[in-house]
Amino acid sequence: MSFPKNFLWGGATAANQLEGAYNEGGKGLSCPDVCTGGTATRSKRITPELEEGTFYPSHMAIDHYHRYKEDIALFAEMGFKMYRFSIAWTRIFPNGDDECANEEGLQFYDNLIDECLKYNIEPMITISHYEVPFNLTKKWNAWADRRTIQCYLNYCEAIFKRYKGKVKYWLTFNEINSATSAIGNFLSMGVLNNIRPMSFMEQTDIPQVRFQALHHQLVASALAVKMAHEIDPNYQLGDMNIMMTSYPLTCDPEDVLFNQKRSQLSNWFCSDVQCRGAYPNYMKRYFEDNNIHIVMEENDAQILKEGTVDFYTCSYYMSVCNTVNPDKTAGKGNILGGTPNPYLKASDWGWQIDPTGLRYSLNEIWDRYQKPIFVVENGLGAYDKIEEDGTVNDTYRIEYLRSHIEAMKEAVHDGVDLRGFTPWGCIDLVSASTGEMAKRYGFIFVERYDDGTGDFSRRKKKSFDWYKQVIATNGEDLG
Repeated sequence: MSFPKNFLWGGATAANQLEGAYNEGGKGLSCPDVCTGGTATRSKRITPELEEGTFYPSHMAIDHYHRYKEDIALFAEMGFKMYRFSIAWTRIFPNGDDECANEEGLQFYDNLIDECLKYNIEPMITISHYEVPFNLTKKWNAWADRRTIQCYLNYCEAIFKRYKGKVKYWLTFNEINSATSAIGNFLSMGVLNNIRPMSFMEQTDIPQVRFQALHHQLVASALAVKMAHEIDPNYQLGDMNIMMTSYPLTCDPEDVLFNQKRSQLSNWFCSDVQCRGAYPNYMKRYFEDNNIHIVMEENDAQILKEGTVDFYTCSYYMSVCNTVNPDKTAGKGNILGGTPNPYLKASDWGWQIDPTGLRYSLNEIWDRYQKPIFVVENGLGAYDKIEEDGTVNDTYRIEYLRSHIEAMKEAVHDGVDLRGFTPWGCIDLVSASTGEMAKRYGFIFVERYDDGTGDFSRRKKKSFDWYKQVIATNGEDLG
């Protein structure tokens, strides 16, 4: 029972959460750039006009833009085989709808990719990772308008042609299924139904607009897959979903049915379209029940059919339970909602820790699609403390990752075709949901704090050397 010899170990990040330099190199404003800092208990705010004296975490983030060589060298020291990162759309097309690509932005990613290749690290690039050009939001509500498809394709064409021969693996959208929940409006699609300062966690949600915008993303993904294969037959394109693993809280048949319906919507809808090439029948009932009418152009069905992905990827952090009982308390964590599982412990942020759920999920995904799988996000967000001797003893992170790697190993033994593992936030970065630095995931501690202080210096945590040994032994020595 072991991982394949060519298993791709590595780590994952997103441009808007680590690069900083939000207005350098010709970059335009992206949606995260207008989000203030927040905490686990206080939502960040969306401010369509930047406020003087307000802290915006993405503006400097962890300054990876100026320190990428140092960071890639640390990843290489750990032994990374793969590095999943994203390209900031607004570095390439600052306004989203520009006629020409920004050469300085293209060159930055040339340099970043070359730095990875220097250490034999395989790049996996997320094309759109929660960073829609804010100009498109102001202009026509971003993905709610079909014109955004062509803007996205222009962006794809520029990067597919520019990095041909250097990059093999691409992901069209990060956690595309986040748009099946209200939080996905601005986060994933740049949809802002009220252009005014507002709470990120309490956006105005119009399901008709949200699912129409998601349809546009699904069409864009399919067209991008087709374009990529035409530009370079060696390109491999994947989807990327949040795996929102859930169980019925009880064996009451109503709980079981309710959980099935929730899972169909949150876990399977988008990947069914991207892996199978058509809207699943269960969504017809959902749309009918919720008075949603998806406007499709004549060729959309054919586009979806011809643009299926080559492999499947997901993030996995936690699981929840579902019940029809209204008296049960809602749980915390990511965008999953649901009810806490009485058999599981939780992280500092209330995310329930369930490695067995990862094995269960990987088997479900493999049985459903029979496509190669990568787990491209997994990890423990925690309050890390620097000890008096300068060390960060994150044994809790090691324990979390060890148990999930063991679960993946079991899934491989079950027969799942698992190709790689890139845990999230391999270096500390800004949280997408709360905008805070205090929620740390990395193997590398970054001196950057929620009040904007810190010198950005890097130091290895205890988990750094542990993960280095995991990679060196291909997952055999888990410490």
